[in-house]
Amino acid sequence: MVCVHAAGISETAGGRRVLAELEYQFWRLKLIWVDGGYMNSLFKWVERLSRWRKIRIEQVKRSDEQTGFVVLPKRWIVELTFAWLSKQRRLSKDYESLCDTSEAMVHIAMIRLMLAKLDT
Repeated sequence: MVCVHAAGISETAGGRRVLAELEYQFWRLKLIWVDGGYMNSLFKWVERLSRWRKIRIEQVKRSDEQTGFVVLPKRWIVELTFAWLSKQRRLSKDYESLCDTSEAMVHIAMIRLMLAKLDT
């Protein structure tokens, strides 16, 4: 699922856009991991959704005792995906004027990456 929006939209509003799509799709989805910025407001939204669907939300956060850089569980998957996407020329800068075009370029880049992984 890809959701590209203007920079003026908050993380929470963007997260709600993604979750709004999940409401009618991806019925097998059981768990959503979120960053700390999303937890409070999205938790209530997922709680409402979980009344009629088995789904839960978990926050991936760093321990207060850890200092310096620490790879967080599951967070590295997201960061690795962003690294792969940033290697694509059309996604290295924001060349597109429409959000729909940017979303299409992300889909194309991911298809290209998956095809490359199949080849190896």
